[in-house]
Amino acid sequence: MSAGIDPIYIAVPEIGFGANLTTANTATDGTGTVSTLMTAGANGSFVEKIFVRHLGTNVQTVVRIFINNGGANSTASNNRLIREITVPANTLSQTAASLAIDIPINIPLQAGYSLLATNGTTIAAGLALTTIYGDY
Repeated sequence: MSAGIDPIYIAVPEIGFGANLTTANTATDGTGTVSTLMTAGANGSFVEKIFVRHLGTNVQTVVRIFINNGGANSTASNNRLIREITVPANTLSQTAASLAIDIPINIPLQAGYSLLATNGTTIAAGLALTTIYGDY
């Protein structure tokens, strides 16, 4: 099969809302309790970025982002850690904004592949992760 010579653009813009992260998952292989941020469409998808926002007062943690090949995440070989970012502690305030973190991804995903997320420590209020992507 020859490679495409024309640029490809997304056909359907998407926004993925994963479950809010609160419970610790110390596994670095994508197993255990994860939040599925998005699943690539029938023709694949392009993932641009993930927004991470505190939902209140939280201790410091780490957010880990995995690619899953469409298989069960309970099988470590189906997952690959692609990003890991420290999320500093946050105190909810009505006079100062909570810390906002954007994680650049900028990768295409095959049809049926997913992005998964975990956090390393249990946090009280949780983190909201929003994925910006598009289906081809």
